[in-house]
Amino acid sequence: MRGRFFRLVLLLAGLGVSLLEAPAQQVVDRIVARINGDVLTWSEMRELASFQELLGDKPASDADLIRQLVDQWIINTEARAEQLPGPSQAVVNRAVEDMEKQFGSPDEFRRRLALAGLTPAAVRRLLERQILALQFLDRKFRGVALVEPGQIETHYREELVPQLSARGQPAPPLESVQDQIRELLVQREISRLAARWLEESRSNVRMEIFEAKSRP
Repeated sequence: MRGRFFRLVLLLAGLGVSLLEAPAQQVVDRIVARINGDVLTWSEMRELASFQELLGDKPASDADLIRQLVDQWIINTEARAEQLPGPSQAVVNRAVEDMEKQFGSPDEFRRRLALAGLTPAAVRRLLERQILALQFLDRKFRGVALVEPGQIETHYREELVPQLSARGQPAPPLESVQDQIRELLVQREISRLAARWLEESRSNVRMEIFEAKSRP
């Protein structure tokens, strides 16, 4: 579950400056980027960083986190324009359960969430947005993510067989794994096409990036 599913970006775009209520005081959530009139905030950036660290990813720089927030804004905007329905609650429930299993027990999962400063509701919300992003990108690019038979054979011969050999494992016949290899290569092509599309899309939006400091 820590593979491609959890690696796609998870981000939000909010309107205006949000106010975080605290006992006897108000803390203004600082804007880190403005995009087409919407804003991305410091708390969204830190929430994304905490989620990625929970999954065991290497800490990302603030610049990378902001770029991922912008990418997710683009995906969310396009998904809304196409009226793409969100994932069902059953799908989200399975994603939460699969993630929880990575930590061995519900108690350990909750403990790690607390250490990361995340709530179960926040994790569920982030997962739901990530699933929506996956569904959108798959729908947009799968039809043009073409894989030739020769690519399957090359992957089998140059990647799969050497990997298994290095582990001392025999390679299965190509015929028995070609469907899995084809799907892997399709996913790689979808990722490549999505990265190119997002780069082009970033150049077509009005965007202003502000310096991201350690706290608002």
